[in-house]
Amino acid sequence: MTTTEVRHPLVELTLARFREFVREPEAMFWAFIFPIVMSVALAVAFPGQASRPALVAVLDGPGADAMRAALDGHDDISLRALDPDDEARAIRDGDVHVIVVPGEPPVYRFDPNRAEGRVARLVVDDALKRAAGRADPWQAREVPVLVPGSRYIDWLIPGLLGMNIMSTGMWGIGFAIVQARLRKLLKRLAASPMRRSDYLVAQMAARMVFLAPEAIVPLAFGRFALGMPIRGALVSIGVVCVVGAVTFTGLGLLAASRLKTLEAISGVLNLTMLPMWVLCGVFFSASNFPPAVQPAIQLLPLTALNDALRAVILEGATLPQVVSDLAIMGVWAVTSFVIALKLFRWR
Repeated sequence: MTTTEVRHPLVELTLARFREFVREPEAMFWAFIFPIVMSVALAVAFPGQASRPALVAVLDGPGADAMRAALDGHDDISLRALDPDDEARAIRDGDVHVIVVPGEPPVYRFDPNRAEGRVARLVVDDALKRAAGRADPWQAREVPVLVPGSRYIDWLIPGLLGMNIMSTGMWGIGFAIVQARLRKLLKRLAASPMRRSDYLVAQMAARMVFLAPEAIVPLAFGRFALGMPIRGALVSIGVVCVVGAVTFTGLGLLAASRLKTLEAISGVLNLTMLPMWVLCGVFFSASNFPPAVQPAIQLLPLTALNDALRAVILEGATLPQVVSDLAIMGVWAVTSFVIALKLFRWR
């Protein structure tokens, strides 16, 4: 007579969730492929050259050829042909940064609300005045300072990693629980000798299984394909990722603790995550928002995760140096899990 091995419910539930995730190609795509696709697309859109040339169009008119000759061959200027009827669209879409209308003096048309437009105006003005024989009282000595990790793509990849940890933690857990509730699977589990805490902890444990490849894939791609520096210790990066994953898994559990439809969980998750995508420094710095809202932004878990990841990866910060960010995430993790445990219903 053979004895069937009886494993702890936590182990069985973790393995079940692991198999469920592996069998979902969509989940694999969003966890591993999407961050790389985003990194490549944004690396192409925002290349890491020391400076991008100003896109300049010179309209036809008296003296236009002389102006084009003065600007042609300038390393910081790229001349573009432009139909006069297309001026507004070209500036709006970024096809040109500044339009030069020949004359004495010339007229510069550009959008002052765009940094590239203001820079292009200064570059063109300097080039034309030098061509006209302007005598400078002195020539400043330039010392370019190229800091590794200062490129936009270097700054972006940790933010994408943080966003991915949040998305897979909340969407993966939230949808899985609501789907199980819809299929009456949770109702069956309620009849088994299993505690709610076992089920919720198993969801978190299964999430941790995929965390390592989820973090390694974008970081390895950034390091070896895009040249992003990784200055921090791998252990420190791992600890930050684990704390972040636990935090957003807890929020996913909380969101799905009582919801019964996919429409409801979609609405709650979008309402929770979309503001953090905008506010928490994924694609641009959170410091762009007014000082009045900064205290609230700094208390958001995604802000803490992104700040900690960038500090460790790009600056080589140690765990004690990011302890405040870890503490913010820890409070969110513990609070959300405790509340989820109290609110959770099988049916």
